[in-house]
Amino acid sequence: MSKVGIGIIGCGNISEAYLKAASTFPILDIRGLADLNPRAAQARATQFGLRACSVDELLRDPSIEIIVNLTIPAAHVEVGLQVLRAGKHVHSEKPLGLTTAQARTLLEEADKRGLRVGCAPDTFLGGSHQTCRKLIDEGAIGQPLAGSAFFMCPGHERWHPNPAFYYAAGGGPMLDMGPYYITALVNLIGPVARVSGAVARARSERIITSEPLKGTKIPVEVATHVAGTMEFASGALVSIATSFDVPRHRHSHIELYGTDASLSAPDPNRFFGAIEIARAGLDWVPQPTEHPYATGNHRIMGAADLAHAIRNNRPHRASGALALHVLEVMEAFQTSSDSGRHVTIETRPERPAMLPTHLPPGELD
Repeated sequence: MSKVGIGIIGCGNISEAYLKAASTFPILDIRGLADLNPRAAQARATQFGLRACSVDELLRDPSIEIIVNLTIPAAHVEVGLQVLRAGKHVHSEKPLGLTTAQARTLLEEADKRGLRVGCAPDTFLGGSHQTCRKLIDEGAIGQPLAGSAFFMCPGHERWHPNPAFYYAAGGGPMLDMGPYYITALVNLIGPVARVSGAVARARSERIITSEPLKGTKIPVEVATHVAGTMEFASGALVSIATSFDVPRHRHSHIELYGTDASLSAPDPNRFFGAIEIARAGLDWVPQPTEHPYATGNHRIMGAADLAHAIRNNRPHRASGALALHVLEVMEAFQTSSDSGRHVTIETRPERPAMLPTHLPPGELD
C-alpha cells in the first residue's frame, strides 16, 4: 500500500508524542512541520530529522494529503478550514472546535469539497478499549444499564510549561479531558441522547507552580468542575465528573453496570490498561486483552487509520462526526447548568467499526 504524505501544523507539547508514534505506522510519511513560531518547528524537525517549513509551504505541498492540526483549541477550526481549502484532509487534536456551531462549519466545508475530517482522541482504538468493546458487544455484562466516569485532579498548572489556555475559553476539564471519556463511552455503548449538568468555578485565578513560569498568576475564565448525567440512546445512564479542583480521589476511570455484571475499563487517556469484570456477590476478575495496540503510546493512530481509510475507501474511525457528537455532549453540560434543564443531543453518529483482533504491527485493516 502506498504511503500517505502527512504535514503537521503545531509543534508544541503534544507534537513530540505524535512524532514518536508516527514511526510505528508504515503508511505515514511525515513530509514537513510548521508552527507560527518557526523556532518551535525547527526544534521538532531537528529532533526527529524532518523538514521545518512555513504553514503556507505545507499547505501548498502537493505530496501532502493529510494535515495533522496540533494547534491550540481556539485555532482548531480556523486552521482546519485553511487545510480543507488547500484541498487536503485534516486530522485535528481535540476538541474539534470550541463550539458545535464552529465545528459544524468544518464538517460542512469538508463535505462540500469531498474531503475528510478526523479528530482526536484515538485512544479508544487501543487494545484494552477495543477489548472492552468486544466484551460488551458479546454480552459479557448483559445489557448496559448505568455507569460512571471520573477525571479529577488539582489542575494542570502543576506540570504544564504554559498552562494558561487550560483556563481560557475552550479550556476547562470537560473540553480538555471529557473527549477521552465520552468518546470511549460512545465507542462502548453508542451515542448520547440527553444531558443534565451542573458546573462550578472555585477560583478566579491560578498560580503556576511548574517551570519556567512558576509564580505567574493566570485568570480562570471557565468552569473548573463539571458534573452531570448522560442518558444514552440505548437507555443507559452514566454519571460523569471532570475537575481541576480535586486534590485526590479513589474513583475508577470508567465503570459500566449491566444486567449480568459490571465492567471496569482502563484510563481512556491511555491505549492500554487493566480490564476487570465482576458479577453480583463475586470479586473482580481480570480479563485478557485480545486486541493489538495495548502497549505504548500510539498517539497518531487516528491519523494512521484515516490514511488507511483513504487508501481502502472505507470510513475512518476517529471521525469528525464522532468528534462533533462528543463536542455537542460536552457543551450541553454548561447549557444545562445555565438553564436548569435537560439538553437533548441532536447528533447521532454510528459507533466506529472495531479493529480486528489480529493485525500485523503498524496495520489497521
